[in-house]
Amino acid sequence: MEPIQASLKKWMRENQNFQKNFSHLREDILNDSRVKELLLSNPQLEASDIDKNLMKLYEFKSQSKNCEDCPALEQCGNILAGYSPYLHVEGKKIRLTYDKCYKKVQREEQDKHKSLIQSLYMPKDILNASVAGLDHNLERGEAIKATLSYLRSLGTEQQEDKGLYFYGPFGVGKTHFLGAIANELAKKRIPSMVIYMPEFVREIKASLKDDSLNSKVEHFKKIPVLMLDDIGAESQSAWFRDEILGSILQYRMMEKLPVFFTSNYSLEQLENHLATTTRGDVEKVKAGRIIERIKQVSREVPLFGDNRRG
Repeated sequence: MEPIQASLKKWMRENQNFQKNFSHLREDILNDSRVKELLLSNPQLEASDIDKNLMKLYEFKSQSKNCEDCPALEQCGNILAGYSPYLHVEGKKIRLTYDKCYKKVQREEQDKHKSLIQSLYMPKDILNASVAGLDHNLERGEAIKATLSYLRSLGTEQQEDKGLYFYGPFGVGKTHFLGAIANELAKKRIPSMVIYMPEFVREIKASLKDDSLNSKVEHFKKIPVLMLDDIGAESQSAWFRDEILGSILQYRMMEKLPVFFTSNYSLEQLENHLATTTRGDVEKVKAGRIIERIKQVSREVPLFGDNRRG
């Protein structure tokens, strides 16, 4: 009998504490400025209605505070990470819903932006380049002007269907121009792909072993904006030049899809480079055919300046 009485007394003590704590909790919730505002704008809510929805009000108060104090999305303390609570009243019922907080919306926008820029073997700093971060000087004036002209034409009736062929000495920042353009395209929801040519050649050769060649080439053909970095630096066979590069450029030429290039060679110099295969054969006609396709999908622009890597 004694254990039962002891348990009963203990329950009564705890129950009294609960009642006391509940009163304090209720008062704290109803003193919250946002809860007060909600109740004042809904005078139809009686004390019994408020008590029925007290847990919702408590959740709103505690979760909202977490949002205000949140230092970063990764440290979100809310029940649903990245979501903020909102209260609204329907008659005598209080509804609690959650919407994405501004930090989550911002993160999703950043992720969406990144997803629009695909790359093969490109350094991360290149993919973070911006037009504002490009060096503006007389030697780079023509390249800057051509870049801005292309970007301004996007979405207009005068939209340019050709990309740009940047050529100039080693280390002057040609690749940064590609990254900056890719980021501006992403802001306009235009997907692009930036490819480092020497690794691209190796990637295509490796694709022969796993039967992924056709699907990869199709992707390169159809991506809205293709960017080939450092063309001419790769050691390529006649097969790659004619069957891979040639077919990609042919498709994009026919569909009026732009291609951007960077190279240490002018188009005239590149033609001589492409004419000599890895076997030592000289095929000027086939090289000339590639150059003509490059001219159909891009416009040649010189880019000079100080060596940024020196």
